[in-house]
Amino acid sequence: MNDTDVSKQIQQMVRFIRQEAEEKANEISVSAEEEFQIEKLQLVEAAKKKVRQEYERKTKQVEVRKKIEYSMQLNASRIKVLQAQDDVVNGMKESARKTLLKISGEKNNYKKLLKGLIVQSLLRLKEPSVLLRCREMDVSVVKSVVEDAKKEYIEKAKVRSPNITIDNNVYLPPPPSDAHPHRSSCSGGVILASEDGKIVCENTLDARLDVIFKQKLPEIRKQLFSKMSA
Repeated sequence: MNDTDVSKQIQQMVRFIRQEAEEKANEISVSAEEEFQIEKLQLVEAAKKKVRQEYERKTKQVEVRKKIEYSMQLNASRIKVLQAQDDVVNGMKESARKTLLKISGEKNNYKKLLKGLIVQSLLRLKEPSVLLRCREMDVSVVKSVVEDAKKEYIEKAKVRSPNITIDNNVYLPPPPSDAHPHRSSCSGGVILASEDGKIVCENTLDARLDVIFKQKLPEIRKQLFSKMSA
């Protein structure tokens, strides 16, 4: 084999090797492209999933905040309604308290009322000796009815005449006044206590109002606000 033949054969071998290298390079390139596309899709899907999860998380947070805000607004509205209702009820009670002053201002009627309150207190206590406390301005009226109150009590309770001592040292507070709105006050009535002070019957007009108002409060609220809750 001469040099020419050897050269041709080497060139053929080179072309063959180059062709194989190119084909192999193409295969590697195609495989790498496929792997790249697969990896890219996986990354894109992972990113999409993360975005969706984040969106769902934020959406839930927004919904929770909306519910909390709605609940807070609803509670605030309820509190305002309840406060308004309380204001109305307290206004009624205050109006009734002012009416009590008119009662104590009617001398003849108030005199009868005081006698009845004393008799009622004696019947509740059923003590042989009691201390009676009233407003300083009512002392003369109380003194004028105390004996009649004793007689009525004796007839009803069938007991001996009790010893009633009118407290001339400590008096119930004076009537309410616009000039002293925060001062302790009493619209009238009496307080009786056993001699040892262990049993007390508070029979003032204010105490009676508080008791009756507490008893009637459900009915008052029903009458005033039943249509609102319907």
